[in-house]
Amino acid sequence: MSLHSSLDPKAFGRVAVLFGGKSAEREVSLKSGKAVLGALQAAGVDAFGIDVGDDFLARLNAEKIDRAFIVLHGRGGEDGSMQGLLECAGIPYTGSGILASALAMDKLRTKQVWHSLGLPTPRHAVLSSQADCEAAAAELGFPLIVKPAHEGSSIGMAKVDSVEALIAAWQDAARYDSQVLVEQWIAGPEFTVAVLRGQVLPPIGLGTPHSFYDYDAKYLADDTQYRMPCGLSAEKEAELKELTARACEAVGTQGWARADVMQDASGQFWLLEVNTVPGMTDHSLVPMAARAAGLDFQQLVLAILADSVEARG
Repeated sequence: MSLHSSLDPKAFGRVAVLFGGKSAEREVSLKSGKAVLGALQAAGVDAFGIDVGDDFLARLNAEKIDRAFIVLHGRGGEDGSMQGLLECAGIPYTGSGILASALAMDKLRTKQVWHSLGLPTPRHAVLSSQADCEAAAAELGFPLIVKPAHEGSSIGMAKVDSVEALIAAWQDAARYDSQVLVEQWIAGPEFTVAVLRGQVLPPIGLGTPHSFYDYDAKYLADDTQYRMPCGLSAEKEAELKELTARACEAVGTQGWARADVMQDASGQFWLLEVNTVPGMTDHSLVPMAARAAGLDFQQLVLAILADSVEARG
């Protein structure tokens, strides 16, 4: 399938761009939604925005909507619930379906699927008590990284080097999610790899003076480095792209997605997670990768929207 959309912008009908919502990633989603809506309208698409709130069902019934462009990040938009609602309403939408959306939002179960297929992902444990923290420290060693199992944008994440710090990080992450994951820390470069319409885009190498690529580095800082080309040999870059394709296929993503991958000192790649509604802000990575593949932002959003026509009919 071509990266570019060959459809007339008018062929999409009336498009609702869904953004905002109530998740912890609301602020990022508002920025993403504004950018996507502006690009669609500039391209000649009959698009309008909906900040998804308590009145969303009423808006859905009141508006004429031919298809939806989902730019909701996190719970309520990226976890399968919005996808299920739109399917019940008979409204085609962008991105992954119900199962892949729900699975990718759950970092723990994504890892379990990858483990079952022999795909490399860091060793981990689930934390629900102080005793779990002590057991995880003994089994996995330090350093470790703590993550809420169902949040994105690095919200609630922390790198820890002691049992005391692990307990404190678990308690903090538990404010966001009843299920908290702790993973072995992989020391080495991080890469992010986008998939669009079945094709893997050029990987981006990430560099930050922060201890990891956290919320501030993702959305606020000006000292985050984005390496394109990513710095890998042609052979290792091909290996990374192949691994990303397999990881996304295992989860069942459609349309577009972005995988985050670490590389250790021996050169081994480790899968961290897949995002089914990646950020579309001025700091975001999918637009950056698309540019490297020859697509400007407007062409990117049209390609994502076109997939809602061609993938689901």
